[in-house]
Amino acid sequence: MAEEEKKTSGAIRMAAIDTIMSDIKFKSQIIARTNKLDSGIMDSGIPGFAAGMLIVMVLVLVPVFLI
Repeated sequence: MAEEEKKTSGAIRMAAIDTIMSDIKFKSQIIARTNKLDSGIMDSGIPGFAAGMLIVMVLVLVPVFLI
């Protein structure tokens, strides 16, 4: 019978794993914030457009009628 060699991977490098985990956590938080921002913009798009249009009409038409 041939002798079997045991291969050990050595000590687990926890510092590298912790760094990777913190990078993954940071990126997932950025993605979550971006999704929340996009949802907020999509929800307030039509009312915001209507309010902006009203303000523009007031700012444009009031000086025209005053002249």
